[in-house]
Amino acid sequence: PLAPYRGAFKRFFTVYRHVLGLLLGGILAYVRALPPGERGGFNHLPARFAAFLARPVVKRSLRDLPFARQLRRRLEILGPTFIKLGQIMALREDLLPSTITGELSSLMDQLPEAPFRQVKHILERDLERPLHQIFRRVRKEPLGSASIAQAHLAETPGGEKVVFKVIKPGIREVITSDLKLLEAVGVLLQWVLPRYQPQQIIEEFSAYTKKELDYTFEADNAEIFAANFADTPGIVFPDIYHDLSTGDVLTMEFLRGLKPGSDEALALGEATRERVIDLGAEAIIRMLYQDGFFHADLHAGNLVILPNEDDDEKPLQVGFIDLGMVGRFGQKTKRNLLYYFYALVRGDVENATRYLLGMAHLGEGADPQGFRRAVGDLVRRFRMQGSRRSELSVAQLILESLSLGGKYRIFFPVEMTLMVKALITYEGVGRMMEPELDITAVSRRHVERIFRRRFDPRKVSRELLSNAPEMVDLAVDLPQLLAEGAGFVEERLNRPPPSSAPWEGVRSGILAGAFVIGGAVAAVGGGAWFLWGPLFAAGLLLAVFGSS
Repeated sequence: PLAPYRGAFKRFFTVYRHVLGLLLGGILAYVRALPPGERGGFNHLPARFAAFLARPVVKRSLRDLPFARQLRRRLEILGPTFIKLGQIMALREDLLPSTITGELSSLMDQLPEAPFRQVKHILERDLERPLHQIFRRVRKEPLGSASIAQAHLAETPGGEKVVFKVIKPGIREVITSDLKLLEAVGVLLQWVLPRYQPQQIIEEFSAYTKKELDYTFEADNAEIFAANFADTPGIVFPDIYHDLSTGDVLTMEFLRGLKPGSDEALALGEATRERVIDLGAEAIIRMLYQDGFFHADLHAGNLVILPNEDDDEKPLQVGFIDLGMVGRFGQKTKRNLLYYFYALVRGDVENATRYLLGMAHLGEGADPQGFRRAVGDLVRRFRMQGSRRSELSVAQLILESLSLGGKYRIFFPVEMTLMVKALITYEGVGRMMEPELDITAVSRRHVERIFRRRFDPRKVSRELLSNAPEMVDLAVDLPQLLAEGAGFVEERLNRPPPSSAPWEGVRSGILAGAFVIGGAVAAVGGGAWFLWGPLFAAGLLLAVFGSS
């Protein structure tokens, strides 16, 4: 009866052994990193004793490595789930030390490909017909093989070039089991290392990975992107073949084009290269600050340049592929991000730090004022160090600003670091294709366009109209709320205080404040001037003459 659980028990103890080995290896690395003059002192005697006990237990090939390298090696040993976890950890430069994120960025995700007979079995099982009825031709050698899936080039019976991705056999069961183990490990690590928020990282990773295991999510993502950019012919996303797709199989249009770093792409004319950079900026800035729905696994391999030189009617295009991992921003975060980026590219340090803090979560013992000063100093130093406009990296500035958060117990959502990754990818591709181009100026132009659109009177009117029910309720209830509030204040102030001197003018001041707040609510709600004007006037008169 225990046979089905035997593998799970074995996996649990394997993971537990590596977690324990990593903690013990961390003690060894800590003692090894101590300055020579401090190793013999009494202050570090417990750590040295623990290292003495731990050394025989830690695997010989790992015990002399730095902690960050031990972590990377153990994640690679544990397999695909933990490799994906390490890749998410590499993004969290706001939570983890740079030595760890730098080491984890080199994690290898290139795993052996599944035999084509297994791929064929999955296709025929999911699509319920023989392979020759599904595709006219299939390239058996995969275009690429990662931890979860592999991709193949094919041709439909109608002669259309497509790419299909297949989730590797058995990988879903392995990852689902590993995620359950990780949740338990996260509780332990949160207790041991609360500063680095391991439980939060694991929860974020689990949510993203579960969606990557179901291709219906990626198909939906592709359609959302296509709808968002339907009015922009220069930005394209692969069409999805729904009749050839399931949860385990995804078939999409093959975007035949150039990779940004290829010799062919770099050989394009200067005007064409600048147009590619401009299209990339338009797409990414719009995803982040207008749509709030963006490609969260963006790197040069997921971009395709389609010159369309043989088709005069089709313009130059930039395509985005591999859309399984996306980020989303709510309306408030999206607005704050837009204002933050706009303030940043204009050099408005005070407002930039204010908007950045507005998107943060304050941990226990947070120091927002210290964070504000540190970010302000960073922005000023950054702008002074940029000897040329083309050398300024706004993405790097944002990343370093987020990295300061951990020091001041200020934390940001994972979408923020995914956003920075998208910006860094864009800047890197831009500088690769046109080193002398002012990338920041290109970004600023698109941000300003969205900023102007954000404050278009028609858009503001539509937003006010969408909130009309709440505003009507507020307008109806406001007189009663003000009357009740004024009555409460009157009743409290009519009680004789111990000394009347400190209370002189307080009643008028509070009532004046109530009238001004009421006027502000009515004005912001889009009310007519004759609703909020008298409230402001009454508040002003009480403030000026009330004390007499």
